Amino acid sequence: MSSLGQEMLNFAKSLFPICRSITGEGVRKTLKQIKDIIPEMEINEVPSGTQVFDWTVPKEWNINDAYIIDPNGDKIVDFKNNNLHVVGYSVSVDQEISLEELQNHLYSLPDQTNAIPYITSYYQERWGFCLTEDQRKQLENGIYKVKIDSTLKEGSLTYGEVILPGETKQEIFISTYICHPSMANNELSGPVVTTFLLKWLKTLGKRKYTYRVIFIPETIGSITYLSKHLDEMKRNIFAGFNVTCIGDDRAYSFLPSRNENTISD
Repeated sequence: MSSLGQEMLNFAKSLFPICRSITGEGVRKTLKQIKDIIPEMEINEVPSGTQVFDWTVPKEWNINDAYIIDPNGDKIVDFKNNNLHVVGYSVSVDQEISLEELQNHLYSLPDQTNAIPYITSYYQERWGFCLTEDQRKQLENGIYKVKIDSTLKEGSLTYGEVILPGETKQEIFISTYICHPSMANNELSGPVVTTFLLKWLKTLGKRKYTYRVIFIPETIGSITYLSKHLDEMKRNIFAGFNVTCIGDDRAYSFLPSRNENTISD
């Protein structure tokens, strides 16, 4: 592996354990590490409740701990071992319930028996745990203790923005997502590649175009950014790319424009 490849891999490894969501401290920690490489990045906070077109910036979610303890007293699902074990945006819970009731809050993949699914509930207040199908099949009847130590309260949505000026005001727009937790392809590959693409662009002594690059939460982050910058984006951007899911060993995909005749194409 090249030294650049190793540097990118090390950066991905440093970001991998962080529990990210569409809001919260995980996003801020991720952006801070990106800013250590790209000091020019501006980190922006948009308060909960802000109207962004016909959407509203949600409450901020943070989590400290979560686990399930089985009838034998064993901790069988532990957020600290894998942050995918908790449904994203789960509200706080601390109670003892039967296996039958617990099953209503569990998620697994019958066709991928050793995989933990990624489940979220951004806009509906509920709680849940994710586990492998193999784990789920081993659950015994009895009383289980479930605990999720989380907060869902007024806060903000956080995103990062870098604008590298060029010789013209015409902009190339690049966006990538920073809202997913410990999944390497979706979505650490995008932010890592975009960060190092920015690092390379900065070394160019001469740039014909201006580059607008954003690190945002998926969907609500895009809507929020567009609501604040739509006019200038419409005026200046002539090519745009979203960098996502580029970390696997399959052929890369490219979605062309409708007429397949733009600068982006």
